[in-house]
Amino acid sequence: MRKNFGAKPWTYPQPVFILAAYDAAGKPNAMNAAWGGISDDFQLSLCISAGHKTTADILARKAFTVSMATASQATACDYVGIVSGNAEPDKLTKAGWHTTKSEFVDAPLIDELPMAVECRLVSYDPESCRLVGEIVNVSADESVLDEQGRIDPSRLQPITFDPVHNVYRVLGEAVGRAFHDGFQLK
Repeated sequence: MRKNFGAKPWTYPQPVFILAAYDAAGKPNAMNAAWGGISDDFQLSLCISAGHKTTADILARKAFTVSMATASQATACDYVGIVSGNAEPDKLTKAGWHTTKSEFVDAPLIDELPMAVECRLVSYDPESCRLVGEIVNVSADESVLDEQGRIDPSRLQPITFDPVHNVYRVLGEAVGRAFHDGFQLK
């Protein structure tokens, strides 16, 4: 028997994205966002409200990066989600993070987060809070690459947001091969 919970924003897994952008003076800022994902072959869509400093920074600079939050940086990732850049101008410093300018867009890469999607702003709708970015590049530190030079989730250790229990969870083991295992049933 199923239990009904009503309309809730609950899906699994919900990625923990860290959006980063430069402000008008070139100072990096970042925020935590769980409501987002791939919306086209070359686009990400995220739900972020207009009141965030990071939103204003993205709109001003027309670029941003989306880093995958990791288990080793969970505390800092949570911190940039609960503290507003409008109230704390040294948010990244307090998180213990350092940045490097992206080669592809006018936005910072967070050195401590080893994988990022680098985006140009496509659109932002303040009514729906939908931010759309064109994926220009994906970059990853060599420390999270496997022997074939591909991103290895077991080395990256990305975390997801569990909206039912309000906890972060690390992604687990592989349980099957995509675009392969289903052929057994054909």
